[in-house]
Amino acid sequence: MIKDLFAPTDMTKGAPWKSIVSFTLPMLIGNIAQQLYNTVDSIVVGKCIGDNALAAVGSAGPLLNMLLVLFIGISAGATIMVSQYFGAKERKSLSLTIGNSITVTLIASIFLIICATPFIKPVLKLLNTPDSILNECTNYLTISLVGIAGLAFYNILSGIIRGLGDSVSTLIYLLVATVINIVLDILFVAYLNMGVGGVALATVIAQFISSILCIIKLCKMKEFFDLKFTYLKPVKKYVKTIIKLGLPSGLTQAIFSSAMIVVQSLTNSFGELFIAANIVIMRVDGFAMMPNLSFGMALTTYAGQNVGAGLYDRVVKGAKQGTLIAIGCSTVITVIILIFGKQLMGVFTDTKELVDMSYYLMKILAAGYIAVSISQSLQGIMRGAGDTMTPMWISLLTTVAARVPIAYGISFLTRTPDLPYGRNECIQISLLITWVLGAVLSYVFYKIGKWKTKAIK
Repeated sequence: MIKDLFAPTDMTKGAPWKSIVSFTLPMLIGNIAQQLYNTVDSIVVGKCIGDNALAAVGSAGPLLNMLLVLFIGISAGATIMVSQYFGAKERKSLSLTIGNSITVTLIASIFLIICATPFIKPVLKLLNTPDSILNECTNYLTISLVGIAGLAFYNILSGIIRGLGDSVSTLIYLLVATVINIVLDILFVAYLNMGVGGVALATVIAQFISSILCIIKLCKMKEFFDLKFTYLKPVKKYVKTIIKLGLPSGLTQAIFSSAMIVVQSLTNSFGELFIAANIVIMRVDGFAMMPNLSFGMALTTYAGQNVGAGLYDRVVKGAKQGTLIAIGCSTVITVIILIFGKQLMGVFTDTKELVDMSYYLMKILAAGYIAVSISQSLQGIMRGAGDTMTPMWISLLTTVAARVPIAYGISFLTRTPDLPYGRNECIQISLLITWVLGAVLSYVFYKIGKWKTKAIK
């Protein structure tokens, strides 16, 4: 029975909602564990070093996310291909997909380390990062980038394992890595006084460990595919398909990160306290988003396996059930944020002014999580079916054409002698509007049904 928990799951059989929920739960716990990486970083930094250091770690976030777009794309493409080939029971294609994904990840990691490291500090200066946090922010990003292969391989390999229908193994690996991360955070920062560099180093080490555990797991799954050197050799057809399917997802993240970077420049203009408040919000937001992201990822695998097996009616049924469950979870989270928001903010800082500002801004976002549950679920179905372009265009429209102009527009229109940069609520209001618009567009394009024609040939 215990052994079955760690085995690939065939999601083409049984009640759709049961398959989706049983797959989502361990992945949700795993995503929460992964979010603990950043959360523990913030708690340790905020409590042991100070609010400026907390702002430094947070300011590094959007730029680090931008550097990860290559791997997000590879992971998305690999997950879709693995789930569809697994559903279709095509062993050789499954083996080649996994082998080629590993090779492409290694090449991309080396390329990024060599090409991006020299530009970290100049880019931070370009984004108006305050001088008081510039050096710490640079240090954090440099260490994170040098160790990026650990995060990259975990994302790709865990995506492959999830594509095979196993969300329990990745949960266990993340829990192990999270414990290691917490211990090293406390050791490096509280006892060895390594500053924000110690936080980055702790996370890098933990991520490498989780990657190694994923590799060991894949080596033991010989019943379903072959992981041999011959399958690591790049094959044009599979590399091209990985890129074709993954590129829109990578571009979606790039678009989102670009918008975050542009908005970060506006955020920085409001000063260190507001920057720190946004970091606190982002940490709570990270947990609030976990059910939405988990259901989206689960529905990607669910759709992929069922599309691979040609069961489109089952995909539609699962989409409806999965989305309704996701909406219910987000509603509960919204209520919790509204009732216990101040207590949640107080976990990260003892500064009352920072807690009050964070809670006020968080209330603006609260209802938006229900909208995100709709967009993540339906976009997960589209991606799993092979339609990765539609979610990309939705992201382009909402984050670039809507969020950035709205944020800067509100900032401009609310300027006064006392508020030379306008009201800082513009950041959260623009994000809320983006989420609602994304939900509406996702529903419309899901109903149009273009995703039904995008299965891998």
